[in-house]
Amino acid sequence: MKHSHILPLAFCIFFLTLVILVQARHHSHHTKHKHSHSHKSCKTPKPAPPPSPPHNENYNNASGILDVRKFGAIGDGETDDTGSFKMAWDSACQSESAVNVILVPQGFSFLIQSTIFTGPCQGVLVLKVDGTLMPPDGPESWPKNNSRHQWLVFYRINGMSLEGSGLIDGRGEKWWDLPCKPHKAIRFFMSSNLTVQGLRIKNSPQFHFRFDGCKNVHIESIYITAPKLSPNTDGIHIENTNDMKIYNSVISNGDDCVSIGSGCNDVDIKNITCGPGHGISIGSLGNHNSRACVSNIMVRDSFIKVTDNGVRIKTWQGGSGSVSGVTFSNIHMVSVRNPIIIDQFYCLTKECTNKTSAVSVSNIIYTNIKGTYDIRSPPMRFACSDSVPCTNLTLSDIELLPSQGDIVHDPFCWNAYGDLETLTIPPVSCLLEGTPQSVLDYDITRC
Repeated sequence: MKHSHILPLAFCIFFLTLVILVQARHHSHHTKHKHSHSHKSCKTPKPAPPPSPPHNENYNNASGILDVRKFGAIGDGETDDTGSFKMAWDSACQSESAVNVILVPQGFSFLIQSTIFTGPCQGVLVLKVDGTLMPPDGPESWPKNNSRHQWLVFYRINGMSLEGSGLIDGRGEKWWDLPCKPHKAIRFFMSSNLTVQGLRIKNSPQFHFRFDGCKNVHIESIYITAPKLSPNTDGIHIENTNDMKIYNSVISNGDDCVSIGSGCNDVDIKNITCGPGHGISIGSLGNHNSRACVSNIMVRDSFIKVTDNGVRIKTWQGGSGSVSGVTFSNIHMVSVRNPIIIDQFYCLTKECTNKTSAVSVSNIIYTNIKGTYDIRSPPMRFACSDSVPCTNLTLSDIELLPSQGDIVHDPFCWNAYGDLETLTIPPVSCLLEGTPQSVLDYDITRC
């Protein structure tokens, strides 16, 4: 009987021990498995090998730089490299990279014919000119099937930088004596978010830079040169362009350093060295009875030397619209023929007739303008329309002395209304007070 009780008890102990051993083994196996899995997840996976680029994209290296020579450009100054530049542009424009750099390398001169570089592009483009760009040498070398009205055009670009330490040589000498208007050098048309920086540009046949229908443009540290007698070689001309900044640049040419046409507003020009040439101009505006609207223009902290004009506003009779909200501030002048001028009777011939309509000129500020003037003309000239006089002209801290002799010439005023906030040299006693009824009745709301 005693053994009958012991056997079931021993069997139960054996069974319990077996269960415990099995569970312990299972737990140990499960813990090792979890640890092993966690260790694998912390390892850095090996990167997949980069796919081989297609044959037509192997010009683009890891840094996103496309050297035009790898597209076939020679750069000897004689071979036509237009096709190679177009291929480089198309490759960069179609690339999905955020930024693509087209490199014009140092030590090479690339000949390019009249060309339009078209957008929009996938990302931001940088045309980095460290070498030299040039057009064909004169009209006889220009291809017969190409337009002679423009050279390099950038059209519908959103996000582009034209920069570098190189030279753009317009080779304009053989164009200047032609009776017809030759081509403009570089034109940006209907484009936005643009930067032009660091370049040297010389001897354009006509305008060096032209911006039409553009927005958000920043020009910084460029150097433009052309002979004093080269015709219509404006440094920078803008039309229908908003939010324009031109900073820290030198412009020496045969026409306006900067010319501001119709449809421009929010333009800031700062630290410009201008001259020789025709100075900094708003206009001409209102030609052929057109409507012109210009507003919110600032020209400041600049140096103008040996120019025909200093700061000028010029309009044709018969036009309409307005120029308003313009400030000329902190400008030093040396031997400038017409330092301060408003000319609402602008005309290129002697056959212009008097007309009743005009582009309104109002709210113009001149402050801290000092230096010397050429004694052939009065230092200040406000020639305003008979029917639409200039109004709200404000002058302060003006000191203009003759560059030769001791006689200080009197300013000239015609239908000019404004105020003197401080005494000026020479005194401006010809400004009229108040606002004439003809201006109060003039409708400028169309701007």
